[in-house]
Formats: sequence, C-alpha cells, structure tokens
Amino acid sequence: MAFDFKKEYKEFYMPKNKPGIVTVPSMNYIAVRGQGDPNAEDGEYKQSIGLLYGIAFTVKMSKMGDRRIDGYFDYVVPPLEGFWWQDGAAEIDYAHKEAFRWISVIRLPDFVTADDFEWAVEEAERKKKADFSKAEFLTVHEGLCVQCMHIGPYDEEPATVSMMHAFMEEQGYALDITAQRLHHEIYLSDARKTAPEKLKTVIRHPIRKI
Repeated sequence: MAFDFKKEYKEFYMPKNKPGIVTVPSMNYIAVRGQGDPNAEDGEYKQSIGLLYGIAFTVKMSKMGDRRIDGYFDYVVPPLEGFWWQDGAAEIDYAHKEAFRWISVIRLPDFVTADDFEWAVEEAERKKKADFSKAEFLTVHEGLCVQCMHIGPYDEEPATVSMMHAFMEEQGYALDITAQRLHHEIYLSDARKTAPEKLKTVIRHPIRKI
C-alpha cells in the first residue's frame, strides 16, 4: 500500500478544528514563488500549481522509467500547501488579494535529493515541453507553531486565525511571523469539487514562548 503522509503524520495534516501547539520538523518541498490574486484566471498562482504537480508526479512515477532514486518507496503525492504574506503587513488582509505574495509548495519525500529534483525538473520539461525553471527545491524549518483545521470558505479564515491567536496567548506564546516564518496553509480539499462550506484547510502560524 502506498505511503500516505496525511495518514502517517496526522498531527501535521489532520489536526482538530480547535487550536493546538505543534513542533514541525524540517521538510523539503517543490516550491514556486509568485504574487497576485490566487483566484485570477490564468494568473501566476494557477500556473504555479501546474508546475508543482508536473514535477511531483514525475518524481512519483520515476519507478516506471530508467531513473532509480535511492531509497524510493511508493507514496501518495502530498496535498498542495502555501506560504502567504503581504509586504508591509503584519497579518493577511483578505480584502486585498491582489497584494498577496506566496510560495506554493508540495512536500517531497525525504529520499528525494536536490540532484533528484533537478532531474525531475529536466524530465518534466522534456515530457511536457514547458518551462519549469520557476520551480525550486526548498527546505523549510517551521519549528514551534499553533495550528487549527479551518472548515469553510477561505475568506472566513480570519475567524479561525483569531481563535488560534487567543489560544496561543492563553498558553503563554506570542506570534512569530517573520520573513522566514510565514502564514502557512495546507489544502485538504479540491476547491473545484468541494462546496465552500465543506473545504478543509490546515492553518499554521509560527510562535515563540514568551
């Protein structure tokens, strides 16, 4: 049976819909950076998703070709994730999506090295006959965070964020969003096929002990 990150690491992918404190280990990702409204038709964000999945499935299906990745095991491609911020703003302003800056990511299994990643980019370009040069191999050290499962439309996330921040303060923590530690979302639902009120999104914010 294929390894499923969501099932094996439930503490990171399937939290309860009430806030909790978690320490997130270092993880490697396929990443594409961009800016602008994620809902824009033919915008940078939607293009980035195509790049991410093109490389993710190239790595996953390497078992069918000549590339033999050391330590490879069959797995379910992890969910789409995103790190978000707005220049000059301490918190996300959902009323101004055009000001969004983001790093769209998909987690890589630990067996994938930077060399394997470069091979996957070249292979995806060869097969898809498209430019994948925006994609990068990114290592993120999130560390101590507060997180919560948000159920509902993305525009209603501020209510969940407020609940998270109240909880962290009660527990003796402070928000620690910086240029390196960002607002993080993990998308467990396909927005194209799921009713807005049923969307499941993990929201995670970096914190520090007061």
